[in-house]
Amino acid sequence: MSFAGKVKVAIVKYGCIGSSPLLEIMLDERANREDIVTRVFSTAGKMEVDDCLSVNRDVVSFNPNLIVIVTPNAALEGPTKGRMDLKEKLPNVPIIVISDDPARKAIKDLESSGFGYIIVKADPMIGARRDFLDSTEMVLFNGYLMVVLSVTGVVRMIVSEIDKVIDAIKSGGEVKLPRIVGESLFVVENYGGFTNPYAKAKAIASYEAAARVAALSTAGCYTLKEREQYLPMVAAAHELMRVAAMLADEAREIEKYGDTVYRTPHISSGEVRFKVKLMEEARRG
Repeated sequence: MSFAGKVKVAIVKYGCIGSSPLLEIMLDERANREDIVTRVFSTAGKMEVDDCLSVNRDVVSFNPNLIVIVTPNAALEGPTKGRMDLKEKLPNVPIIVISDDPARKAIKDLESSGFGYIIVKADPMIGARRDFLDSTEMVLFNGYLMVVLSVTGVVRMIVSEIDKVIDAIKSGGEVKLPRIVGESLFVVENYGGFTNPYAKAKAIASYEAAARVAALSTAGCYTLKEREQYLPMVAAAHELMRVAAMLADEAREIEKYGDTVYRTPHISSGEVRFKVKLMEEARRG
């Protein structure tokens, strides 16, 4: 039996990673989808247990048909208790967790508890040292990161996997939740849409560079104790993120030169159309 009405999608943000800021807009890029209603529930930058549980009350009141949780390190106590609280209060609602590479520690727990997950290895920790990170630097880092996530295929991967669940809910079919660890080759080959091999290579390099940023930021924030060591390290992490964004931009420019940019717009029904040439009309796949 098909679903009657619009699918209510709750986007729950515990803290912030690169996949967070525009997630709700990714699902409805022209704000004309008639098959879904989307609401955002956010703890802003914080993600302690009380923060996560507090926003859950509003999520439950929304009575969603699908919950998408996006959070740094889903293995931490706040996000863990937050998602388990939602699972307990809304046991029949499918939940997808989107997180970064440290969340791999939580995979067994996520699977045994019935969650779907998408882990993005190229969504690294920011260089969160007081003497380095201000609002301007924070926005620049996330801007570079969103270029990488967009061009390499991470955005298309996230949207595609959420859309599959929405379609299953609409049709009354079996809901199969994603369980994905996004390695560079997997993401670029399956979701990047590249035709030029050099563009594809640059996209892989971009993804790998962004993934490497995490190690530098982690060392700068937690391992190195002397100011003379940790400040250059977090600065290096941000410089590498900028380079990753430049590689991603170069990859997309190559595809532009060949008029082969792959586009996957939604129409009002929620169905996805496909096109490559700029001047052609988007079509069914």
